[in-house]
Amino acid sequence: MNTRRISKFLSLILRHKPETIGITLDPEGWATTQEIIDGMNAKGMSVTLEMLQEVVATNDKQRFKLSDDASRIRANQGHSIPVDLGMEAIEPPAVLFHGTATKNQAAILREGIQKRKREYVHLSADVETATKVGQRHGKPVILTIDTAKMHETGVLFYRSENGVWLTDFVAAEYISFA
Repeated sequence: MNTRRISKFLSLILRHKPETIGITLDPEGWATTQEIIDGMNAKGMSVTLEMLQEVVATNDKQRFKLSDDASRIRANQGHSIPVDLGMEAIEPPAVLFHGTATKNQAAILREGIQKRKREYVHLSADVETATKVGQRHGKPVILTIDTAKMHETGVLFYRSENGVWLTDFVAAEYISFA
């Protein structure tokens, strides 16, 4: 079984384009595991419930969640489609980090960090994770975000089930380099 291939396809379906396999996510981003299995199998991927369970359990970023009875599945964050993950705003640590490519550095310093096509800006609790994120986009640069000051001004923060910190926007004034 190619868990990476299944994981990438699940990300596409559960975070961006459920219509790829002809399904609609519920308002909280859930799909039934059976419709995921049926849809993926119809696209030529031989997938079973056991395979989905393994992908969820072994995904290094813990991108997905199964319901307690394994009848439903959803992505923990990273959506480009509107979903309500039911997260409550919480106080963030004093600083968080954002990994990006050096080619984005000048624009970020001018415009801040924007969510672009996603529902939220993603922030990391540690430099190591932010570095891994930044490497996906090119030569990495790590930004330090003064989340304590942001929070003091009323900016809301959420933490997804897999530990990724989320917010709507990071103004340039709160950004420095790690």
